[in-house]
Amino acid sequence: MSGRLIVVSNRVPSDGPPSGGLVVALHETLQAEGGLWIGTSGETVESPGPLRDIDGDGYKMKVFDLTNDEYEGYYLSYANSVLWPLCHRRSDLISLSAGSFDVYDGVNKRLAEMIAPLVEPDDLVWVHDYHFMPLAAHLREQGVKATIGYFHHIPFPTTHDLGALPERKHFPDWIAAFDLVGLQTQNDVSTALELYRGLNGAEMAHDGSLYYHDRRFEVHSFPIGIDGHAFHASAKDQDGRALLNLSPQEQLVIGVDRLDYSKGLGNRFRAFARYLETRKDDEPKAALLQIAPPTREEVQAYQEVREELELIAGRENGIHSELGWTPIRYIHRAIPRDQLASLYRAATVGLVTPVADGMNLVAKEYVAAQDAEDPGVLILSAFAGAAEQMEAALIVNPYDIEEMAGAIRQALSMPLKERQDRHKWLFKGVIEDDVANWTQSYLKTLQGIPARAAAQAERMSLYPA
Repeated sequence: MSGRLIVVSNRVPSDGPPSGGLVVALHETLQAEGGLWIGTSGETVESPGPLRDIDGDGYKMKVFDLTNDEYEGYYLSYANSVLWPLCHRRSDLISLSAGSFDVYDGVNKRLAEMIAPLVEPDDLVWVHDYHFMPLAAHLREQGVKATIGYFHHIPFPTTHDLGALPERKHFPDWIAAFDLVGLQTQNDVSTALELYRGLNGAEMAHDGSLYYHDRRFEVHSFPIGIDGHAFHASAKDQDGRALLNLSPQEQLVIGVDRLDYSKGLGNRFRAFARYLETRKDDEPKAALLQIAPPTREEVQAYQEVREELELIAGRENGIHSELGWTPIRYIHRAIPRDQLASLYRAATVGLVTPVADGMNLVAKEYVAAQDAEDPGVLILSAFAGAAEQMEAALIVNPYDIEEMAGAIRQALSMPLKERQDRHKWLFKGVIEDDVANWTQSYLKTLQGIPARAAAQAERMSLYPA
């Protein structure tokens, strides 16, 4: 890499060693290559200020503060009440607050103005996620010629859903201003290509790149992974069954998700309740442990999900609980990562049933944590990006309560040999397609953009349309 790597994300690592697969991967890449990481500070102030330096571990970090109005308009109102539901197939939940787009776009423009003087032509800029969709367009306005990549961690919005976005005419320009757009799945790539196929001024070149007006850009799938070996090792540090004080006869079904309407938690609870209702005396006695840390609690839609889960859990526990057995254990707070790994390992079933998800790393963590001699069974939504890679899981429709209840029954009674065979293939994929491979693959593709663009330009000059 001739220039620096400049990473832009909503937040930067803080408060000690970085944790989480993505943050660790970017941290290690910047340590090895050198570079700069830019993001918000997590603090709100009365008036905006410049980028400021904070301590980095082997590389530079710069942060900027949001004003109270920016936090409300950019983060809560537009990023998470417009773009998040748009991308998660819930355009009915889009909240069109007056002026929120202007604030969102204003934050991106202000950030571009602060970043532009720092970027050299041979630098690589890697922008992460929906908070910064217009950032490349504003950097181009500032005259930035460097190669700019974008990774969209959540599902790419469909053409149909984009019809609900008031700024839909700007959206194709936001995307085309990047040189490389990374998406989680091949299905997301198809969705993006469908958008441009329907636009005047868009064209696909022979090398697979896209042209939109005067911009050449590429769209590829880069499925994100985890550090499978490290997670497998940490899962053996504690006894997950002892942490929960499970009886020898009790089997564990586990779900771990942020409290979000995209995770399908209400239907998951209903499916487990259906299993309890139809369970025969000789079938396994199981408890569902659902860990759902709070997120974006200021947003009304999230408050409604919390109320729904509390209602279902209370009702079903009232009906089915016995002395010494509570069938639904619902924890509405974060659990330390090392304990999570042990809980995954203790679970006979991993229940991952989002109605829309970019990838879902919980599915991969659950597989990585298992004991290969006596592994648990992954039940995975067909609408999780991970389903493209993890076909050996029990794939379910998260809207079909009966199907999910049947999958729970099947998983709890699955013979050992079948569990081992399914886990073998799943674990192999988790290890091979890890987060380090994801980072390296993306950056290698991003680095190759200028050469491919030059080659395509030469072909077009020799064989004009």
